[in-house]
This record gives sequence, C-alpha cells and structure tokens, in this order.
Amino acid sequence: MMRRRGQARRLAARVALEEAGHPTTTTPDQVRSQARLQILIESRAIWSAILGGMIGLAVGFVFFPGSRPALAGDESIQFYSSVVGGVTAGIAFMLGYSLNTRMANLWLGQRPRIRQLLDTVALLVVHSSIAVMVCLGLFRVFQEAFVGLTVDYIAGSILLGIVGGGAAYFSFNSGARINAFSLSTLLAIFMASGVLVSMLFAENPFWWHVMFSELGTGQAGLTSFWTFNTTLVVSGVIITTLTAFIARDLEIWVQHLTERHGRLKHFRRPRVLAVRVTMIGMGASLAGVGMVPVNVHNELHTLVTAAFGVFFLVLLIGMPYWLPGFPRTFYLMCLLSAAALIFAGSLWRPIGYYNLTSLELIAAGILFSWLIVFIRHIAAMLAQFSASSQEVETS
Repeated sequence: MMRRRGQARRLAARVALEEAGHPTTTTPDQVRSQARLQILIESRAIWSAILGGMIGLAVGFVFFPGSRPALAGDESIQFYSSVVGGVTAGIAFMLGYSLNTRMANLWLGQRPRIRQLLDTVALLVVHSSIAVMVCLGLFRVFQEAFVGLTVDYIAGSILLGIVGGGAAYFSFNSGARINAFSLSTLLAIFMASGVLVSMLFAENPFWWHVMFSELGTGQAGLTSFWTFNTTLVVSGVIITTLTAFIARDLEIWVQHLTERHGRLKHFRRPRVLAVRVTMIGMGASLAGVGMVPVNVHNELHTLVTAAFGVFFLVLLIGMPYWLPGFPRTFYLMCLLSAAALIFAGSLWRPIGYYNLTSLELIAAGILFSWLIVFIRHIAAMLAQFSASSQEVETS
C-alpha cells in the first residue's frame, strides 16, 4: 500500500511537471501519464469508499443496537446519515484535493496562502453540505414513500455504510479531478440545495411573496437564516475560486494565440484581467448579500445585490471586447442573455408583472446557463489549439 502511495505521488508530480513544461501542447508522454494517473485516482477513490463505508457501519453499530430507527425524523437514519455523509465527504475531498493541488495542478498551490485557505475551506463546506442535504432530502422522500417503516440495527448500519461509502467515493473524485466545469456544476447544486433547504425550513410559508432574501432574515427561522446566508457567502467564495480556474484556462488560450499569431493587435488582444475582475466582483457581491441580511441593513443589502447584477451585465456586454476570437454565436448568446436579464428586470419594475422572487429565479437561471456555455467554449477552444499543435508536431 505504501509503495502504491509513493507511486501515485511520483506519477502525479510527473504529470504536473510535464504540463508545466508544455502548457499549450499535449505530448504523448503527457497522455500516457494522465491515463495512469486517472487509474490511480480511481483506486484511491475506491479505498476512500471502503473507509467511508466502514465509518458508516461503525456509527450504526454504536448508536442503533436495541432500537428500530425510522428513515426520517429524530434519531433516524436521516439524521445519522447526514452526519456520516458530511464527515466522510469532507475527509475524502481533502484527500483528493490535496493530491490535486500538490501533485497535479501545481498552480493551485502557488497562490497566496490566505487565498488557498479560503478556497479549501469553501470547497470543503460545499462537498460536506451537498452530502448532508442529499441525505436529508433523500431519506425524507423515502419515509414519505414507505410510511411508518422502521429498520433493525443491522439494516440501519448497512444504510449508513452505503451513505459513507458513496459520499467518500464521489467527493474524492471531485477533489482529485476538480476543474472549471465540475466546479460550476458543484456551485449550481450547492446553491440550489441550500436555497431549497432554506425554503423547506422557513417558518413563514409566504416568504415568496417578498423575495428570496426574506429567507435570510430572523423571521424565517434560525435554520433557514443560517442555511440561506451561509449558502450565499460560500457561493460567493466559490465564484472567485471558479474565476481562478477560468482565468488559468484563458491564459493558456492567450499563449496559444501568441505562439500562433505573434504580437496581437489591440482589438485582437484578449483581456483576461477584465474578465477576472468582473467575476471576482460578482463573487464578492454575492458573498456580501449573505453577510448583510436585508433586515440588518436594507440599503446596503440592496446595494450589493445591485452590484452583482451590474458586474454580470458588464461581463456579458463586454465579452466581444474582453475576449476577441471566440465564436460569434457565443457573443450573440452573451448579448441575448444581457437583453433577457434587462427585460426580466423591467417586468419587475416598472411593469410590476411579478415580484422580486421571480426575477431572482430568472437571473439565477441565466447566470448558470451562461457560465456552463462559457466554460464549455473555453474547453473547446483549448481542445482545438491542442489538436492543431499535435498535427504540427506529427507533420
């Protein structure tokens, strides 16, 4: 086992050095090393799942003997599985992410310490929280489907083992293979889950008559208050982390352009810094919405909420100038997204067709749809250059 562990570290370090030496090309050695590394990551993920399953079984055999726990409710499978899932997901993510930052993506470990710490804590919270919220929702649905069902301690322990193993396996893989696309998907799942849990635990069933920020007030209840605001703050940090991945890919793309065309003219020169600044502004604004609930300081809360929308609009409208060289259809989508956002805002005010909650839902849908398309376009552009480089080397 120790020999295999050393082999994984040496292989990951080799992959990192090869990528650092050839950031804009993919050599045959890189392909072979990457393939071997992926196999070793899967092996580590399976070991993580086994250990996570053992933790779940141990918790069940300690707390369930002499009782027949229900699927949901107090002292139920739901409660203990959320604890087991959160803990095993967090531990497994840290193991996988450590392998990623120290061995595969060295640039992640070359940033300022405070930035690394903030990103790591935020990602840890995201993975653990997703596991917790999935367990809470899943076993609640099962209890509704099997009304009155209880299980003995053996079956309960096995269920906890399955939860621990599954959470550990997926979290290790996520940490070891994290990239811009997977991070944007995690962000969407985390935000949707956090807001959904806040809605379910809201003490005021008519919160939606006002706006989503109503969930972050004390009147919504303690659970809803902390879940909603924590979700926004952590999501804001994750957007800044996602920005680092996107900026890294864009810089490699710029290097491709420079190597192929030499010094670029003004209107053909990508401006990665502008994209980075506006996206960091979006993340900081979103975190500010969670740190300043609407009932604490309404004016400041409204200001940071508006700032998020302004940063997003500037990013969308400025894309043809920030990143020349992307397909025209991408620019068209950016402008259509900006127009849709402005039109949705006008339906709220001054038209008054719907309330602020509807506008926030539409804006969130536009944001995540655009993010996914943006990241996929970057990946496609890099793949195109990489394929062209390979053809040149072969010829």
